[in-house]
Amino acid sequence: MKFDTVIIGGGLSGLICGIYLSKRGQRCVIISSGQSALHFSSGSFDLLNALPDGTGVNHPLEAVEELILQAPEHPYAKLGVEKFATLAAKAKSFLEEAGVPVSGDERKNHYRITPMGTMKPTWLTLKEQLMSAEKDRLPWKKIAVFNVTGFLDFYTQFLVDEFCKMGTECRVHLIHFPALENLRKNPTEMRSVNIARVFDHPENLDELIRILREKSVDCEAVVLPAILGLGRDNVLDYVQNEIKKPVRLVSTLPPSVPGIRAQQRLCRSFQQAGGVYMPGDTVLKADREGRRITRLYSADHGDIPFVGQQVVLATGSYFSQGLIAEPDRIYEPVFDLDVSYLKDREQWYRHNVFEVQPYQSFGVKTNTDFRGMYRGEPLDNLYVAGAVLEGYNAMKEGCGAGVSILSALYVAERILSK
Repeated sequence: MKFDTVIIGGGLSGLICGIYLSKRGQRCVIISSGQSALHFSSGSFDLLNALPDGTGVNHPLEAVEELILQAPEHPYAKLGVEKFATLAAKAKSFLEEAGVPVSGDERKNHYRITPMGTMKPTWLTLKEQLMSAEKDRLPWKKIAVFNVTGFLDFYTQFLVDEFCKMGTECRVHLIHFPALENLRKNPTEMRSVNIARVFDHPENLDELIRILREKSVDCEAVVLPAILGLGRDNVLDYVQNEIKKPVRLVSTLPPSVPGIRAQQRLCRSFQQAGGVYMPGDTVLKADREGRRITRLYSADHGDIPFVGQQVVLATGSYFSQGLIAEPDRIYEPVFDLDVSYLKDREQWYRHNVFEVQPYQSFGVKTNTDFRGMYRGEPLDNLYVAGAVLEGYNAMKEGCGAGVSILSALYVAERILSK
């Protein structure tokens, strides 16, 4: 099976790269082994929230130069200040064209509301999510907060307590919804995705709208857990038009309905552009001739190889087994690429879980073009993008989605330049 570019990994980075290339005439395939981290997404995409030394960041474009000084191996350092700014500005319109509407700006972080009700800085947020331009204030003074009976992954009281601290009065309403009765019998089934499927049915959604309209008469806005819109586009627009006031969603504990919907839309955009998406398959090994990857072999296709002029590794980190940790080493399983990690395992982690954990910045080594390194030399046609990269701490620096999106766009540009 011959393609212009073979992309290994169907998460955020792989899909962004595939869409960019396919829309520009390349024949691409994405081989995806399973669920990506988008299924656990908050509904926001972080660009840069803190420097490696812990200094908070409000203006990412102004802070990236200092980031590069502190972390020369950071993916943003390989992009450089100018390219970082260019790609960050391009990302918002790219996502919107792919069917993922977002709010935000690379020049200044805004704040998203966590499932616990606290404010966290971020770069881009899905438009239906509850967010604020200010750290200590919501856009409304009086809101109605709703939850459904038996849904334990949405902590209403935590939200209310935090909102009250910001000067917003909350009216709390618990909805007993008969259509959810079968799910409610088993707490393990009462999850956001299953609830969202119930509300995908028009009659259930209309009944929910009736309840929201009736119980939010004296409120400026409605806040719901993210349990709407899994299988219906523009569902929140429909709800808002019916009740005549803003409706915003707050992320729950995983699985993430907004994240799954974002992945579905990106995948659809890739396929509409002509891309071939192969879910549930795993690339096991590759043939290499000199500095080039010539053939790839997967679990489902056996001896039938994938052949691509270019290859993109976007398999993610430990979570998706893009990196494998053993007692004495960390390795990349498909190409055995060079990986940066400390040889002494006791230095991989800190006993205090709230400290920076060194293992989180381990990853595949690349040159400045994001070509994967094999025994100290870059391969000619193998690029690396996303969470598998070395040199950054996505959690502490708040830059995981930014690294995935910007590295994917950059790699796609490099491939097209050939």
